[in-house]
Amino acid sequence: MTTAVREGLANARRSAVHLEMRDTYTPGGDPDFADWTAGVEFDPAERWRGWFDLVVSTTARGVRMRRARVVSEPVSDYIKFEYGMTGRHNIAAGEQVRWLPRRRAADLMLPGTDCWVIDDEIVIFNHFDGSGNWDPATDMDVRADLALARLCASAFESVWARAVPHAEYRPW
Repeated sequence: MTTAVREGLANARRSAVHLEMRDTYTPGGDPDFADWTAGVEFDPAERWRGWFDLVVSTTARGVRMRRARVVSEPVSDYIKFEYGMTGRHNIAAGEQVRWLPRRRAADLMLPGTDCWVIDDEIVIFNHFDGSGNWDPATDMDVRADLALARLCASAFESVWARAVPHAEYRPW
């Protein structure tokens, strides 16, 4: 978890939304994905305790946290991994999560990269290289631009309205 996201969530007053649009993230350098691929069982709430605790404390303050994932189907192995962790981790901590098949997002205007929007006021863009690794040159790009934040929040809401709640989505 980056400092920008940690600070954004710590300062959020009403809402924090996260739009994810990649089919893979750090596939070769992610030990958790490697363990999952090898069939190693683990408790994501324990392994990612810092994130879990941050979400719990954020939602306990009354901040609504939502995550929408736009995914290609059939889903990648990495999305299967994320799906398997979501209920035991994101939702257990207090996030709401929905999934939108990419073919149902074709007519939506979406940002060019994943992003967080905090209180419809701040956007935190996540930049990745072509393989899904964090781009070390840009890492997190924080923008306190109301017009941009509202544009990204609107994009998120358009995805959210079409997306399938986690409990109802079946990726395979």
